Amino acid sequence: MSQIVTLSLFRFDRTRDRLWAFAMMGAARLPLARTPDIGFWKLCGSGTGEGFTPVPNWGVYAILATWPDEETAKQRISTAPIFQKYRNRAAEDWTVFLQPTSSRGEWSGVAPFQTGSDSDEGPLAALTRATVKPSVAAQFWRRVPDISTVIGSDPNVAFKIGIGEVPLLHQVTFSIWPDAQRMAGFARTGHHADAIRAVRDNHWFREELYARFSVKSDLGTWNGASPLAALDMP
Repeated sequence: MSQIVTLSLFRFDRTRDRLWAFAMMGAARLPLARTPDIGFWKLCGSGTGEGFTPVPNWGVYAILATWPDEETAKQRISTAPIFQKYRNRAAEDWTVFLQPTSSRGEWSGVAPFQTGSDSDEGPLAALTRATVKPSVAAQFWRRVPDISTVIGSDPNVAFKIGIGEVPLLHQVTFSIWPDAQRMAGFARTGHHADAIRAVRDNHWFREELYARFSVKSDLGTWNGASPLAALDMP
């Protein structure tokens, strides 16, 4: 069996549902922890725009989780009560199923992703997670709008979002690409490459994790369609 990682996104349009989703950032912890077969999990909010800003988007929330295999992941995402509650309130929801191919670093003191034997051929996803040092948070976030503009205009990226556990200090970026070559072309040039050098030179992060995944399948829609529809999926 190969570990499967899921990222589930939920969009809430009505004010009462947004208030419910915000409250669930605390209230959903126990039900998630009690969900059968779930491993590592995190509840996240998102930023405005495409998510790559420090200003919260009160309408979009995310659940990231690990599972022992794809069949189990699909069953739990479809039937577990806590995921059903989110879907019942959400105006739209989407889950992508991922298999880790590489991972380095830690998230909350643990290495959450177990890499399998899948290669980087075909569509892939990249996730970065960092705890930003409070003393340099302002410097870090000044860099982000430039990166957001570039990734937002890149025709190769199939999907992108910025999420996080704590505004300003805990930052997660997630993106899906047609292949490793086109993802590397973005990562190694321009504002993104400049920001990476600044992170390394100035030691802005207290904890960081970088992971890559093969994209297996998805469930639901985002903005009315599957973000994977334009990719060459098997």
